[in-house]
Amino acid sequence: MYQYDEYDQRIVDERVAQFRDQTLRYLAGELSEDEFRPLRLQNGLYIQRYAPMLRVAIPYGNLRADQVRMLGHIARTYDRDYAHFTTRQNLQYNWPRVEDVPEILAQLATVQMHAIQTSGNCIRNVTSDPFAGVAGDEIIDPRPWGEIVRQWSTFHPEFAYLPRKFKIAVNGATEDRAVIQVHDIGLDLKRDAAGNIGFRVLVGGGLGRTPIIGEEIAAFVPWQDILSYCEAILRVYNLHGRRDNIYKARIKILVKALGIDAFRTQVEAEFVHLKGGPATLTQAEVDRVARHFVDPAYETLPATDAGYSAQLAASKGFAAWAKRNVRGHKQPGYASVVLSLKKSGIAPGDITADQFDRVAGLAERYSFGEVRVTHEQNLVLADVRQSDLFALWEAAREAGLATPNIGLLTDIIACPGGDFCALANAKSIPIANAIQARFDDLDYLHDIGEIEINISGCMNACGHHHVGHIGVLGVDKNGAEFYQVTIGGDQGNDTAIGKVIGPSFAAAEMPDVVSSLINTYTEIRHPDERFIDTVRRVGVEPFKTRVYAEREQRKQAHV
Repeated sequence: MYQYDEYDQRIVDERVAQFRDQTLRYLAGELSEDEFRPLRLQNGLYIQRYAPMLRVAIPYGNLRADQVRMLGHIARTYDRDYAHFTTRQNLQYNWPRVEDVPEILAQLATVQMHAIQTSGNCIRNVTSDPFAGVAGDEIIDPRPWGEIVRQWSTFHPEFAYLPRKFKIAVNGATEDRAVIQVHDIGLDLKRDAAGNIGFRVLVGGGLGRTPIIGEEIAAFVPWQDILSYCEAILRVYNLHGRRDNIYKARIKILVKALGIDAFRTQVEAEFVHLKGGPATLTQAEVDRVARHFVDPAYETLPATDAGYSAQLAASKGFAAWAKRNVRGHKQPGYASVVLSLKKSGIAPGDITADQFDRVAGLAERYSFGEVRVTHEQNLVLADVRQSDLFALWEAAREAGLATPNIGLLTDIIACPGGDFCALANAKSIPIANAIQARFDDLDYLHDIGEIEINISGCMNACGHHHVGHIGVLGVDKNGAEFYQVTIGGDQGNDTAIGKVIGPSFAAAEMPDVVSSLINTYTEIRHPDERFIDTVRRVGVEPFKTRVYAEREQRKQAHV
């Protein structure tokens, strides 16, 4: 993992001191609410529905064990004993006191963490593949490039006050696990015919009120020029992006309005002036950053551990967990493990202070002291010996982190929704919990197979509902909370936006709605066909017909 140098640490420490003074002046009445608002947002501090919320940056989702322990300490000391992982690979504290935030930031700084650029109209946290460096389909490790983009974009004066927030994701594998197609800029690492490294660049993707799949603006940008090319994109956006209408301010609206060809022409015109300039990367600089992302000290092991194979045969529970939560690894004898934060009855992505400590201990004992965060709101131990998997499973199960549901229906993505967020139209967490309770039978979940449910409490789409196989969006209907349902969304290489099936549903109806969708699928699917593939084959209509017919039957039964 990247380690701060003296410059990184000084920047973060000075920001902490600066914000401590600003907060003291605000609390003393020397700064008004309007004056304090941009200052707190620059440090990740929001005022939510019931309390402040502090968003902590986790660049490209990578954490050390000592950082995980610090996050747990803060949850225990300054919050209500838990925190929440987001779909941006960040962490949110939902109940800190404003007066405590400077001290929280100071303690984060001791373990090389901060909340800088987790809010505001700037370049936000750079995200990437949680299996970077260990995935068998990886072409180029994206982590050094994510760090390079992070360093370039942090406190970049030209991009501190963009028309709207800006998100960049980096992928380096054959399979896109960073969802680059729904980011403002998506960077896809490639090699050309001669083996040279470069980037396929996508622009104008995003979810929210107007979901749009990003378009290719450049098929191959040499690595030396990637920062200059991104800067050219941002300059065009900064110049022409809407500032008069918050709903039309994202770069996706500009790209769509101009058309990708006209937008590309403007970017290329800017790039001519920037190419070869100060942002041009050198091999020495790339090497400096890449030295922090070398392989750990792997042992030479057989490709398949005999003890692991025997434990799979002897324990049904262990085998079920291994099937869903254990992934292959580029190194023989090793595996990557997903720790599920989707136990039934718990808000998706929530983790307790005690679990933070346990995860840190598991990372130190089994995975070279490192933890990854996924945008699906789970955690990854990337480098576990196969011979340790059974012991890890037992420890994770004791900590409530071993639900064998990764990729299954109860592995729900959900934003905090109306329980916390002032922007939400409806609650997300109770809907997720109700669906989890309806489908709590793990044997039945395995029969259903892979399916993704994503829930957002409002059109900002923090729960990524547009790209869920089943998407749920909270809407306000005459002051009551209702939910619009989409199906057919997907992420990855085949990223797609789901289609609305019809009028919205009351909260109490949602488990029945999901049941109708699942029953339709299980009746018409082909052998070994996933839910998303069935939807693509037959379309929305069979699902829509079944859902609303059964809804009417339920109404008649209560007349």
